[in-house]
Amino acid sequence: MLAELYRSEKAIGVNEMVKSLDLPRSSKHEIENGLILMEREGLVRPSGKKRFNLSNRHPLTEATIVMSPSGHAFATELSRRPEVMGPDSAKDPYIASSRLHSGLHGDRVLVAVSPSRRPGKTEAEVISVLKRASRQLAGIFSAEGRHGIVQPDDPRFSFTIHLDAPPPAAVTDGDAVIIELHYTDGTTPRGEIVEILGNPDLVAVQVRLVIDKHKLPYRFSEAAERQANLLPPDPAADNREDLRDIEHVTIDGADAKDFDDAVAVRRTRSGYRLLVSIADVSAFVPVDSDLDREAYERGTSVYLPSTVVPMLPENLSNNLCSLLPDTDRLAITVTLDFDRQGRLRAKSFTRSIIRSHQRFTYNTVEQIVTGRDPELRHSYQQFLKPLEHAAELARLLQRARQERGSIAFSLPEAAVAFDENGRVESIRRTERYFSHQIIEEFMLAANEAVAQIFVEQGQPLLFRIHDLPSTEKIEDFIVFSRTLGLELPGKPATPEWYNQLIEQVRNTPHEYIVNNLLLRTMQQARYSSDNVGHFGLASLHYAHFTSPIRRYPDLIVHRQLCRLMAGKRRKTPESPTKNSPAPSLSDDALHLSQRERVAVAAERDLIDRLKRQFMARHLGESFAAVISGVGETACYIELLDFSVDGIVPLSTLTDDYYILDEKRHRLVGDTSGRTLQIGDLVRVTLQDVGARQHGISFRIEHETEQSTPRRRR
Repeated sequence: MLAELYRSEKAIGVNEMVKSLDLPRSSKHEIENGLILMEREGLVRPSGKKRFNLSNRHPLTEATIVMSPSGHAFATELSRRPEVMGPDSAKDPYIASSRLHSGLHGDRVLVAVSPSRRPGKTEAEVISVLKRASRQLAGIFSAEGRHGIVQPDDPRFSFTIHLDAPPPAAVTDGDAVIIELHYTDGTTPRGEIVEILGNPDLVAVQVRLVIDKHKLPYRFSEAAERQANLLPPDPAADNREDLRDIEHVTIDGADAKDFDDAVAVRRTRSGYRLLVSIADVSAFVPVDSDLDREAYERGTSVYLPSTVVPMLPENLSNNLCSLLPDTDRLAITVTLDFDRQGRLRAKSFTRSIIRSHQRFTYNTVEQIVTGRDPELRHSYQQFLKPLEHAAELARLLQRARQERGSIAFSLPEAAVAFDENGRVESIRRTERYFSHQIIEEFMLAANEAVAQIFVEQGQPLLFRIHDLPSTEKIEDFIVFSRTLGLELPGKPATPEWYNQLIEQVRNTPHEYIVNNLLLRTMQQARYSSDNVGHFGLASLHYAHFTSPIRRYPDLIVHRQLCRLMAGKRRKTPESPTKNSPAPSLSDDALHLSQRERVAVAAERDLIDRLKRQFMARHLGESFAAVISGVGETACYIELLDFSVDGIVPLSTLTDDYYILDEKRHRLVGDTSGRTLQIGDLVRVTLQDVGARQHGISFRIEHETEQSTPRRRR
């Protein structure tokens, strides 16, 4: 009844309610009593004779279900958050599994919110499902029951789906499949197989499973593809500054295909001149076109090991917009003049036509600039001076940035290598070269310059912001740091404080874990129409401008900059000039921050799956590791030789009963007093590679072990 009253735009009478709920006329008296009872509770109010509306104090709100693999959920993205929870409530309402009813992960639902028995928290109950998130689902087929069953690949769907019809003849037991869901009045949908993906041990099949789990749009519509394929190679090439004679170069990874940026550096009498030319995607993608709407929906390209789910069709991302060598390309060029100390003295912006004179890889530039490889320096002799000047300027910019407080974390990422059969060959930590730093410094400088010009002219912009760290997490880190004997610098939680700690542990056994824990104290960077600065970069004004082929926020900033260069000004972030399919910059910021988080989650998910595949071939083997976390039921480790993490269940520690000392981030043996602390080096044996959420489990090797664990007293 509450759901019907919520949906209705006018008061509802008893007869209408009976009809809406498809109940027999004999239930009329029961419905009338129910409405009267809800009136007494303040949920509804009378509106005319025996007609009712929801009261202003009703607890209903639309929400999105976010499930946990354990079966409970949270109500997120509430439409009436302040009204049902109060203005200061930060935690999402908890939904017990028994109160989900027919609601599933990702569904848009109507919930009733109520205070929890735990102070400061709220609970919710699903009243009705407004919109199903999933019409299709990926899973693993088993030839059981009448037609077979499918176990969803996503652990947030913790139920078995029975098939309504016989499976296709080609499907075999254990295959990954896509099923069409058939929703009924019950809580568990049924389904039928609509696509066979194949053997889940194959990397390509795992990629499809990740795409389905995170709902990544990976196929472009016919309209978007047609628009991309019909685009001329140089639309609106007139009225651009001709910079083709300037020796721009690109420096990217060896397997890169979408070249967003090209740079040119030369020394001047007073310092250095840097040109950062960025592919002018805005010249090819009109606002609110088919292409634009689909790019906006994606928000970002998703870079997965072995493949990429692009934001733009291939004809744009790898061809027309990509700054390919020896090819005329449209760009937006930022020209920055620095003095000999690396201080910015002048900046200008122009729409240009450029030509990349050389495609370099990071490895090649590293060998030329840092390794000074004689053969490579001879082969690329004409570029030696520009590359040397680029290295000089990058060092100056890096020093200046660190002096103002920009935080220099050192946390390598996982690099997955495949053999000739497409199997995972190794998962190691990425090597970071100075050549990476060169491009990073130049992109940071260009991004800051673009943000500065908007602030100087009082114009709205889609900023990239980074809030201050969590005070609670800082306090926890300070307590832990004392157990490592670290000398804490002056005022906590300033960029200088972070950098001094990072420098203190550089090249020590604690480097990795301290960097990791410091990173956990940070807030997530995000997009916003309000400029609050970027804490991690110690920057007052920052925006994303340098990667419009793969990030939609950069495309918005390009459109804003082009409008600014043309002398068209806006008064507020919400004024009507459109930069995207959304109505305002604040809508852009929310949507694009969410899409970024989805992309990061998908990338991590696939890497975790590939780690499990790789480690499954090493059961029983011994590895050196570092303890990266501790909990009440397990401690967490990272291998030193591979970029692989896992858990050590406390039940496998048979020499003692271990108790969690949460403040000091350690486990303490109840009898022996032996400690296992974050940062400790240990030797572990791989015990099990579980599927999905169960992860990779190890056992710590002790010099002596008892046969049974000590029981809790």
